[in-house]
Amino acid sequence: MSREALYVYAVLADPGDGAGPRGAGIDGAPLRLVRAAGCGLAALVHEAPAQPYQGPDDDVRRWIRAHDEAVENMRRAAGGVLPMTFNVLVAPGPDGDAETRLRAWLRDRGDDLRRRLGRLRGRAEYRVEITLDSAEVAADDASVLEIEERMRDASPGLRRLLGKQLDAKRKAAADVLADELHADARRRLSAVAEDLADRRRAVRGPGEIDVLSLALLVHDDEVENLGLVLADLQDAHHAVRVRFLGPWPPYSFTEDELTSPSPTPAQRPPLSGIDRSAGGPQA
Repeated sequence: MSREALYVYAVLADPGDGAGPRGAGIDGAPLRLVRAAGCGLAALVHEAPAQPYQGPDDDVRRWIRAHDEAVENMRRAAGGVLPMTFNVLVAPGPDGDAETRLRAWLRDRGDDLRRRLGRLRGRAEYRVEITLDSAEVAADDASVLEIEERMRDASPGLRRLLGKQLDAKRKAAADVLADELHADARRRLSAVAEDLADRRRAVRGPGEIDVLSLALLVHDDEVENLGLVLADLQDAHHAVRVRFLGPWPPYSFTEDELTSPSPTPAQRPPLSGIDRSAGGPQA
């Protein structure tokens, strides 16, 4: 019996003699499909030692990018996948080698996996972040212009005081506009996305005010319309900043997290502030 484990990237409908894996996996590992006869499902895998990927943050970022790329290539080829999170390994056990155990899991979970795949077929995840530049929001406000004028000739002490007043006015104006834009942006994005999930921004620049940060599940046929909506939102005010990331495998929309195909899933390495968006492809 083989003692090799299988690193699992995604579950998909068995393409039969059709689409197969494209490209390579983590660190150039050759990809292949493990098929479960009779249930119409397959898993995208590479053979690996039975231990998780662990290392410095830069290495983990690189591995996550390679994982995402392999899953997205398979999604494009097959039309839809259920992505697994980074570092899911199926190890051999008393009940068989890794491949036998993975096939058994696919059969046991077949109905649930097929239902989830049907919901995600032809769809990808996109991330949208909308912020405001607080300095730009109130750039034409008379009271702001007056404070800026007074600061030019003020003493250092008065300039600091006026600077605090200026920051407060800018933030107050930006908060009001952010509230107005949030409802409109969410409504318009909901019209082109089949589902959405709130996301917390990993990094905020100085002077930025959050409007919204969302993961969107978008059908491939609606991507152009999504771009048009984002362009309109960008043009709504000169202070609006839009960040658009994707397409990605739909990690945020697999409902609850998939039960691992291994009863003893590999331990995830600790990540120091790593965000998938830091290395993801931009649309």
